Amino acid sequence: MNSADVIVVGAGPTGLALACELALAGVRCRVLERRAEEPNITRAFAVHARTMELLDSRGLADEVLLHGVRVPSVAPVPGATLDLGILDTRFPMIFIAPQSGTERVLRARAERLGVQIVRGAEVTGLRQDDDGVTLELGGTHPSTERARYVVGCDGAHSAVRGLIGVDFEGKQYETHILLADVRLAEPPEEAMFARTSTEGAVISVPFGDGWFRVIAWDRGRDQVPLKEPVTYAEMRDAFRRIAGSDLGMGEPRWSTRFLSERRQAARYRVGRVFLAGDAAHVHSPLGGQGMNTGIQDAMNLGWKLAAAVHGTAAPWLLDSYQGERHPVGEQVLRLTDTFNRLVLGRSTLRNSLQAQVIRTVLRFHRTRLVMAERISGIGIAYPARTRHDHALTGRRMPDADCSGTRLFEHLRDGRFLLATREPFDPGGSQAVHSVHCPALPGASMVLIRPDGYVAWASDTMLTAAETSAATAPWLAETAHV
Repeated sequence: MNSADVIVVGAGPTGLALACELALAGVRCRVLERRAEEPNITRAFAVHARTMELLDSRGLADEVLLHGVRVPSVAPVPGATLDLGILDTRFPMIFIAPQSGTERVLRARAERLGVQIVRGAEVTGLRQDDDGVTLELGGTHPSTERARYVVGCDGAHSAVRGLIGVDFEGKQYETHILLADVRLAEPPEEAMFARTSTEGAVISVPFGDGWFRVIAWDRGRDQVPLKEPVTYAEMRDAFRRIAGSDLGMGEPRWSTRFLSERRQAARYRVGRVFLAGDAAHVHSPLGGQGMNTGIQDAMNLGWKLAAAVHGTAAPWLLDSYQGERHPVGEQVLRLTDTFNRLVLGRSTLRNSLQAQVIRTVLRFHRTRLVMAERISGIGIAYPARTRHDHALTGRRMPDADCSGTRLFEHLRDGRFLLATREPFDPGGSQAVHSVHCPALPGASMVLIRPDGYVAWASDTMLTAAETSAATAPWLAETAHV
């Protein structure tokens, strides 16, 4: 007997977001976490605009925004500033907050939705057949679990990925990364403080509660064993040499040393097992893309798995997770690798030329917008299913006024949404509800997927029968039963 419809392995942001999506759609879901206790450390700290929009579409954004710092602009290279106010979104910023805060919001929602989170459950074996997946567990909960589907959200060293034999292709970067959380007696004026030199790079970002995350890429410390603790003196020295000041740094409450990698799973799906988050892709922390990409993986996969569990998904729907999210992972790896080479590349001439190119690019509105959309995730788009699809198909649907409510507010039940410029009655469909948005951008009718991307659109208003026929490839296959 299945202990759940879907078992999610890993209780980080990706796993929790996925569990929330599944439970919202009426799917029995359990989360298995190897760690017996919640971690008291956090690496991720940036929440980008597209992730904030997805959280907003589930009613969580305002809660996340209670604790943190809003950063309205970034400096990709010295002498060039990118104002994120150029973005068409309620969240034209990078929101700086500990990953643990975002996790708390997601975990509380998962628990409200009835998700069981089992800690101390380490996956040691996996086998799958035509009907489901069986997991062997060790740790403090040795047992056998079975589900119709399993999703590995268990990080860069994913046990699930190893057990299904998927290669994790890529490389390891050379320069060690030093992380610490400290108080600063002389905090910098800019929220995103960053300095580079021939010796490396340093960054300081505020958490908004008096603590700061300080990060150093120190070429002079590359030979130090990774297991050696980061000392207070070592971090202060790195900031003094690279930035010219230690910012009045106090003793850290936590610190670590690690090497980042640039790797991606060759496949995101093997039969009934899927990979998401760091189990599917890891990259340089420069750009703050990791947690954001993982949460977006979860939002893409959740409603598709729910449709499969309910027996209403065509085979192509689950396959579309690989087709849509693997290319996004590749794009993120290219973006963060570019940042890494710009900041830490050892060729002074090449770095100077690349920096000059970026300064030139940022002089023009169109290229500024493209860069802002890429960094923020706003520009992510998925391929259309057919060559006859509307130009909006696969693109992010922006928020819009819907006669006193916001379009994103109508996505909070996790169903498809049919937005129309004129009043419209879609009939008795349980898979979709309709909302009248007189200022709807881009088309007269737009069918919006549960993850906020356009499934179908029409430039003219159709009858209920015509609309039902046109949208059937989506709604007939994803209706809740």
